[in-house]
Amino acid sequence: MELVTPEELGLHSGQLARIGEHLRGQYLAPGKLPGSITLVARHGQVCLLDVAGQRDLERGTAMTADTIFRIYSMSKPITSVALMTLFERGLFALDDPVHRFIPSWRQLAVRKAGAFPLFETEPCERPMTIRDLLRHTSGLTYDFLRESNIDYAYRKLQIGNPAPGYTLQHMVDQLAQLPLEFSPGSSWNYSLATDVLGHLIEVLSGQSLPAYLQQALFEPLGMVDTGFNITPENVARLASCYERDAAKKLVCNDDGQDSQFRDRVFWSGGGGLLSTVPDYYRFCQMLLQGGSLDGQRVIGSRTLEYMTANHLPGGVDLSAIAMGSFSETQYEGVGFGLGFASKIDPVKNGYPASHGTFFWGGLASTLFWVDPAEELVVIFMTQLMPSSTFNLRGQLEALVYAALE
Repeated sequence: MELVTPEELGLHSGQLARIGEHLRGQYLAPGKLPGSITLVARHGQVCLLDVAGQRDLERGTAMTADTIFRIYSMSKPITSVALMTLFERGLFALDDPVHRFIPSWRQLAVRKAGAFPLFETEPCERPMTIRDLLRHTSGLTYDFLRESNIDYAYRKLQIGNPAPGYTLQHMVDQLAQLPLEFSPGSSWNYSLATDVLGHLIEVLSGQSLPAYLQQALFEPLGMVDTGFNITPENVARLASCYERDAAKKLVCNDDGQDSQFRDRVFWSGGGGLLSTVPDYYRFCQMLLQGGSLDGQRVIGSRTLEYMTANHLPGGVDLSAIAMGSFSETQYEGVGFGLGFASKIDPVKNGYPASHGTFFWGGLASTLFWVDPAEELVVIFMTQLMPSSTFNLRGQLEALVYAALE
């Protein structure tokens, strides 16, 4: 990856250098993070690629620029873009009911009372649409949220958790048997919705999700290290993943050399992809350039502009509509589009990225944002779960925008 000086792109070198100083001083030296990679690019050129720390603490393996990471929910924008390439072919409309493509979901209802397995339900005010899945207003949830009787049922049934032989079809069949948290469109809740989008991609395209992502995005964009499983030849490059124990010491929860990603058949479009900083940068640069990269167009510019607008009902921010306490963003001043969060009020949000900046993150503390107004791309990769442990996004926003001339 060729680097240019920050000054060539309208950034201040000294200010930008504070990013590496901050990460090493506040996170790596005290043992709060195992290692990290930070990329800053502007006007289509990279001016910072800060590689620090280790990708495997137990083995003492240094972080390298080609390290492979579990990007978890940074899979969601990729899956959402892939689905919208099928929208561009006229294969569905955003307000099509989901049960048109998943017939077993025709009778979905909303929990009124009770607990698993004895729920009392009431009819939905309207059917769930594909737009609801894309913007997380579907009424679905996640098992790890631990805030309701519904997510308890998800845990009990192990819905969406990789297991030998478990597939997307198994997931949608299980979800057909459970009520929703709320009537679609009435609230926002982080959920398995994007995994359901992965199933819809299979139904609409007639291909497996990995095959369609490869054809529609990874191959034309040259994303050579992005996929659902770690291949034998790449095992050495996969970082280990960590969490903090009661003593705030890093402990490994997924060994890079013997990872759960070695052999799985559950293609989680919401959280199952592995990738590298160079690969994800190519995806982000495509987004910034309106759907094309190096002469390869993968989606239309108007479609992307539409996807990254705020689609929340009434144009509100997440603080006005979200239920649940966990997602990959704070809620104030942030809207949500079709697969991306978007900055709609920087002042209310409290951090200086431009209005219209779109972004997301992943459970292992990875994050990215694309700022069209400044032609800026920022990517941060590490492997610490959960992502709510530290406010890395806010700190990086402050550091990056301080460097703009």
